Amino acid sequence: MKMKRIEATIQAIKIGAVSDAINDLVGGFSILEGNGRGSGERQTIRSGRGTGSFVAEYNKIAIVIALVDDSEVEKVSSAIADASFTGKGGDGIIVVSNVESVTNIASKKTGSEAL
Repeated sequence: MKMKRIEATIQAIKIGAVSDAINDLVGGFSILEGNGRGSGERQTIRSGRGTGSFVAEYNKIAIVIALVDDSEVEKVSSAIADASFTGKGGDGIIVVSNVESVTNIASKKTGSEAL
């Protein structure tokens, strides 16, 4: 069976909602937190005892990565999109790519069994 890698870049404040949405749909997933710059409006930060402000150079983002069977891609992608949707620019993007092989290091299982 073919496998896919779903990589969703979302707003960091949406981690809990996305995690809850896909928790029962996938065998496991990874979340990486960091900074990013895209189409979303960046946060204005106050400085100098509240008298000045500046626009943050980056937004706080999270990347959610899951490996799924080809047949599960639409369901998982939709769950991520629905959970991270705010209707504003900067909600994020979802990228789906092919996975050639997977090996579970502990169990030595390969392919779909490794998921």
